[in-house]
Amino acid sequence: MKLRDKKLYLLDMDGTIYLGNRLFDGVLEFLNYIKASGGRYIFLTNNSSKSVRDYVDKLSRLGINTEASDFFTSARATVAVLKELYGEAYSSKKMYVVGTESLKSQMKESGFLVVEELEADTKILLIGFDRELNYKKLEDACILLGREVDYFATNPDWVCPTEFGSVPDCGSICQMLEHATGKIPQFIGKPRPEMALMAAKACGVAPEDTLLIGDRLYTDIACGENAGIDTCFVLSGEGTAADLEKSEVKPTYVLKDIKELFRRIKNEA
Repeated sequence: MKLRDKKLYLLDMDGTIYLGNRLFDGVLEFLNYIKASGGRYIFLTNNSSKSVRDYVDKLSRLGINTEASDFFTSARATVAVLKELYGEAYSSKKMYVVGTESLKSQMKESGFLVVEELEADTKILLIGFDRELNYKKLEDACILLGREVDYFATNPDWVCPTEFGSVPDCGSICQMLEHATGKIPQFIGKPRPEMALMAAKACGVAPEDTLLIGDRLYTDIACGENAGIDTCFVLSGEGTAADLEKSEVKPTYVLKDIKELFRRIKNEA
């Protein structure tokens, strides 16, 4: 199948369509083309530090009009996975969250019993990309990991790309806790296939008619591979050509950025 025949485009955000508050060249034109040609796009992000409302507002500031249904986040995937795992009991299990206030609010709004302080009967520890991280949260997490708790993390990303470089993401926080406690969480976001498959199902599009686009081999591209979806690795964010040479994860396409992807689609006969 040609790239231009794809019906659904799953787009990573940080490092794929923007860095910080800078939208990459060609992104608006690409999104407008997808709409004009009768296709659909969904933003698929492992970043759990913001709510969908935050992303709608941010993209609006960048000139992209979106609505909540245009996003699948690792927080949304975490809610779905944990509800399936615990069944009706999910709302009665106390959860301690090392994450932003936004992530805590998302979990509370989804019916989880989020506690703000350590409690003896806390059953779940959840780690997210936490721009509000402090030492007390790390210490509390270590205390909980010395007990019998279910341990989850929203995503395994090592870093989040920014305009000035990179900052530690959820995976780095979890590695710090691993060094301190020896415990490793069950990661929920990409590279697990659920986010991509949930998005495709919600849009009524088959995996073979979908393309996943991202800048990380070990999360974005691996997610597409695990979901049976074609992938496009863009070199505009964290991932590099050198990473590709060393990785067992092999994307369907490798391109410089979204602008080059758009150019290739337009030039297909």
